[in-house]
Amino acid sequence: MHCLLSSLRRTAALGVVALMVACGPPRPAQDSAAAGGDLQVVTTFLPITLFTRAVAGDCATVVALIPPNSGPHDFQARPGDVTALSQAAVLVKNGLEMEGFLDKLVSAAENPDLVVIDSSAGVATLESPDAHHHAHSHSHSHGHAHGDVNPHIWLDPLRAVQQVETIRDGLVQADPSCAEGYQRNAAATVAELRQLNDFIADRLRPYAGQTFVAFHDFAPYFAERYNLKAEYLVDVPELNPSPADLRRVADLVKASQLQALLSEPQEGARSFNTLAKDLGIRISVFDPLETGSEEQARDPATYGEVMRRNVDNLVGAFGG
Repeated sequence: MHCLLSSLRRTAALGVVALMVACGPPRPAQDSAAAGGDLQVVTTFLPITLFTRAVAGDCATVVALIPPNSGPHDFQARPGDVTALSQAAVLVKNGLEMEGFLDKLVSAAENPDLVVIDSSAGVATLESPDAHHHAHSHSHSHGHAHGDVNPHIWLDPLRAVQQVETIRDGLVQADPSCAEGYQRNAAATVAELRQLNDFIADRLRPYAGQTFVAFHDFAPYFAERYNLKAEYLVDVPELNPSPADLRRVADLVKASQLQALLSEPQEGARSFNTLAKDLGIRISVFDPLETGSEEQARDPATYGEVMRRNVDNLVGAFGG
């Protein structure tokens, strides 16, 4: 009876989905859970899970709300998501409207003690190009158009440093008993991110000012950090490019003498492959870390490994 009443209350916040999941079983532990301390922490998607796991260490149990093989753009609530949030002490998110589904889930969880850590707090942001046009053109049909601010801050290692420090401070506040552990783990992670930034800066310095083209608009922070120019075919990965999009990218490639378009591991866009073939160039990969494998999600070192591969592929696209 209590579960039924709780579900009925949650329906107002989450609609039919909440009624289905509020009393369901928790998400299985193998969905990116890591054994740790008593503090129960829920994260959203892959980079936030990696950063939080790095800081938490053995002090907390970290569970990803979104399975690592699925991204925030195509997230669908599953049985146990509301339950997981109702039982968690902390929720860590990227913010900047990347997780547009969260407000309804948090409301449905009815957990007034839940500490929400917005890892984007204090991070300098960049506007999304043509944000108003994209929102007007695509949001009604897809529901995932970026807002006025591009949310992909984690792809700049130095902005990622700020995210890690914000996660550290939030976990310390939520669990002072393990403050020393969180601070020690965060310091090690920050040092690794700064070393990664130095490595990337050295590799990309010869290509300063050059333009690369990715499938969707995930790379402006990365490009800004390393004095590059990032263009894209579509705003978000669910969208199909228009003929004008294809012409725009074709003109960019010809002008920049780019030798490869940068696709994403989870995107098999036929139009992107066809465009590369028509232009006589290759398809390479730049992984924006929005998705990954279960194994990758368990290992905080995944971030650095993927970013180094991205840089190697980018250098190749520039002809290096």
